Amino acid sequence: MADDAEAARQLKKLSIYGAARIIKRRDNSLYNALRSINEDSIFVAEIAQLWPSLPLVANLRCGLWYAAAFHATCYFKSTDGHTNNLSFNTSRLNLHVALLAGQKGGCIIIDSTRKGKRFPDSMSKTIPIWTCVINRAIVNYRRKMCSDGLISKRVVESSEGQAPLDWDCSLHLPLWVSETERATIENRLESWTQQLEASGADISSIATCLKKPLRPLWISQRTVIWLNEVPDHDSWDFTPIILVSASISSGTVQPKTTSEFSWNYIAGAGDDEESWARGLSPSLFWKNLYDIIESGPDLCNRKVADIVEKHRVYLAHRGHTVPQIKVKGPKLPGSACNLSSDELPLASEMANVEFDPKSSHEDCPITWLGLTNLAVGSTQFPAGASGVDCVLNCSQESISVSLQSTEAYLHLPMLNSKQDRFSLLSNLQTAVNFARSNLSKGKTLFICCQNGEDISICTCLAILMSLFDDQGTYDDGKSFSETTVTKWDMRRRLVYICKFATNARPSRGNLKQVFNFLTGGERVSSDS
Repeated sequence: MADDAEAARQLKKLSIYGAARIIKRRDNSLYNALRSINEDSIFVAEIAQLWPSLPLVANLRCGLWYAAAFHATCYFKSTDGHTNNLSFNTSRLNLHVALLAGQKGGCIIIDSTRKGKRFPDSMSKTIPIWTCVINRAIVNYRRKMCSDGLISKRVVESSEGQAPLDWDCSLHLPLWVSETERATIENRLESWTQQLEASGADISSIATCLKKPLRPLWISQRTVIWLNEVPDHDSWDFTPIILVSASISSGTVQPKTTSEFSWNYIAGAGDDEESWARGLSPSLFWKNLYDIIESGPDLCNRKVADIVEKHRVYLAHRGHTVPQIKVKGPKLPGSACNLSSDELPLASEMANVEFDPKSSHEDCPITWLGLTNLAVGSTQFPAGASGVDCVLNCSQESISVSLQSTEAYLHLPMLNSKQDRFSLLSNLQTAVNFARSNLSKGKTLFICCQNGEDISICTCLAILMSLFDDQGTYDDGKSFSETTVTKWDMRRRLVYICKFATNARPSRGNLKQVFNFLTGGERVSSDS
């Protein structure tokens, strides 16, 4: 009672806006978020069982929370589907999704939204635009092949059969998208298709793999499905991209009660994980689901802190460097679902805890870029990774690696563009010089950052542009010195990287720094 009275006195001192934010923070507690995710995951599992042969794909980052296992991930941004920002982004082509859908006959993409809408804009517009542009590019490719006499007039021959030349290129949007917005999108489809074709994307592989045109379908928790009338995906005359919005479309917090705990349902709880997850990742959540849910609202934060710290120490014992999670304490006293940073367990407290490698270890793959001798990935890779001669570490923390010499390891701490607008730019010259000194000797180079999705991708892009020709052959910067780099040149190379590193998510600010480096008079010569 005393705590509640003190909290009430604190609230009186705040503005209405400040009080509303504190109340919202309490409603959006860690336990509420995780409990909501678990409940929505039941719906996702039910939909997945309707078409068990179709692969489940998570739209990063929100969708990754709603199932224990996915076949793949994708990155379709809602901002690309916003009314005043409609775009087809060649930095996020997601071509691996089209290939996967072609191989499996379709796929199911999982996402969610907090906005009180049934579907996020990524599903309402971004993905429908993507499917339409891909279909149009396939038709253009096949027509060109036909005009060149490489295929017959009505069919495209492939190793697995024949695919018709006539192809559905129409724009398929959900009913709630207005006619005005539909017209705006249709007017820009041709230019977007030209952008895709000019990006250097491997359209031929997709055209060979896909036997039916891509088409989106939409399913939410409000969708009525008659189980005895669910069609087999092979019976459709298109390749389905089934878009599943995981959460109940409600813009308000919904109180729920079980036999043990009361909690508030949050729509789209998996979104914006930095603001609530306290260092917990989707994989750690699903590995420890029962313990977390059973801990209840009062002990949830403590349980999650223990899990996160145990996993950090486990990785540290195996040569990985993972920074300790720092969590802000609560603004008000008496908040049962928040712990101050002082309450987090110390590494020394966990040093003697027994770990189960099967339940704690996360795969940290290294992605090789064709025959370039370049690889990208996260800092959480096996210390003695096979085939790695040299390591360029772009994260803030140094890492322990097993290499033949200390000169084969370079640590260049770089910050994201939101933290430092020039961090990448100021380090790229050193990175390129390090790459040249090793690649020129035929050595392999692994470029890593904390998540393997942004800074390492941008650094690799700068190296690829500076030291390789258009065919991906190392030429010590000869091609680079003889050409003027354009944004399209850089986009084409980025498409090449994303062909292999399908989880790449370079930020606009970091890409801008790469472009400024390549065009700002800081070119590297072969004798530098």
